[in-house]
Amino acid sequence: MISYSDLAFILSFMFMLYLASHNYLIKLEQLLKEFQLWSDTSPPVSALTSTAPFSCDVMAFEQWLQFIFIPKMTELVVQRQPLPTNMALAPMAEHVWQGMHYGDVLIAQLQQFDTLLSQR
Repeated sequence: MISYSDLAFILSFMFMLYLASHNYLIKLEQLLKEFQLWSDTSPPVSALTSTAPFSCDVMAFEQWLQFIFIPKMTELVVQRQPLPTNMALAPMAEHVWQGMHYGDVLIAQLQQFDTLLSQR
């Protein structure tokens, strides 16, 4: 049987995880906008249904982050749904943005988010 103090600890940990995840998503959006990688135009509906990893066959990685990843993760956070436990966005970011003037900042942000969700 779980004690009340254990339950309180678990609930507190989960709240902090959702809060930290929400903050990472906000920061990622801010960085994409700061580096002018945020689009005002949505990709075609067909692009949003791609089954390729990161929809790499129909959109740029930053578009996938903007139109698929950020909305889906935000929905999970808001609805307090289970979050991924083995996320690895940083390797794709390294592949796409290595050598770009904004690459190190965006890669570091995604590495930190990967680590947060993978260390549970």
